[in-house]
Amino acid sequence: MNDFGTVTAPDTVRIERILPGPIERVWAYLTESEKRGTWLARGDMDLRPGGAVELVFHNNRLTDNDVAPPPKYEKYGGELHSHGHVIECDPPRLLVFTWDESDGSDSQVRMELAPRGGDVHLTVTHSRLASRDGMVSVSGGWHTHLGILADRLAGRTPAGFWATLAPINAEYEKRIPA
Repeated sequence: MNDFGTVTAPDTVRIERILPGPIERVWAYLTESEKRGTWLARGDMDLRPGGAVELVFHNNRLTDNDVAPPPKYEKYGGELHSHGHVIECDPPRLLVFTWDESDGSDSQVRMELAPRGGDVHLTVTHSRLASRDGMVSVSGGWHTHLGILADRLAGRTPAGFWATLAPINAEYEKRIPA
């Protein structure tokens, strides 16, 4: 498995990780606000089709050992709110929800979990992305956030979010076709 996400359609990227299990623990880190807030964003999720999803990001607070956000991402350092709704939910194996984009459209996030011995195979597929720039940004963001998740689950101190994101985004700029 490659750590980098792959483009699976002109508007879709998929990224996979093997995480320390069990699957119920990983599910909790995807769906419970306080646990999700340690690696991605806090916020309530009504885990039924049509249920509301609120994601409250505060990327400057995700890791202790970080640098300031790059100028391109300064506006993403403070508190940001994203809203969507659950499309499909099959605990602890599948969560699909919409994600509001800055251009007013909704993209879609699909999180699939499968046990692999004591570990869990997580596949995140983010689709209906409006532009290549959006795909690069989403790919780098997921890559970095999932790295923090893997570290939290393994009991390790994660690397700084912003310090990690900049070089990861530069790599996605090279990997994602123009």
